[in-house]
Amino acid sequence: MSEIKYQPIGVIHSPFKEPRGVPIQPIAGEGVKGTVEVFPEYTEGLKDIEKFSHIILIYHFHLSQKSSLKVKPYMDDQVHGVFATRAPSRPNHIGISVVHLIKVEGEKLYIKDLDIIDNTPLLDIKPYVPEFDVRQVKKIGWLKKNVDKLPKTKDNGRFMK
Repeated sequence: MSEIKYQPIGVIHSPFKEPRGVPIQPIAGEGVKGTVEVFPEYTEGLKDIEKFSHIILIYHFHLSQKSSLKVKPYMDDQVHGVFATRAPSRPNHIGISVVHLIKVEGEKLYIKDLDIIDNTPLLDIKPYVPEFDVRQVKKIGWLKKNVDKLPKTKDNGRFMK
């Protein structure tokens, strides 16, 4: 298979300057505000994005130096396969977060509920649509015994505060 290359379309800005203290999921970052700066050559692609309350940010874990196929995630003391976790030390350092879109001003998106380090390269943006993106799940693997470490209120399979 040939090499795959991606170019950032923008940069995510947040109050988190280093990995320490970053919420482990967007729900744990409830209320944390930041911005997304979309590069000028991609701003035309933002047309109508303001009509969505939530967006999916796909980004590069730029501070992740290593990858491992087995990891010990933050929320457990057991080793798991990386694909059974959301750990950043993946073969391809790609992250996703669903964030609340507050407003759009030109090439700048104002967001909240984020769990992303400042100056993270943005690879793509997609609208979050619950009717497309939310599924009724039957199993959540090893997280079942640890999910109580996140906010407790549960509504329709999603965690909320």
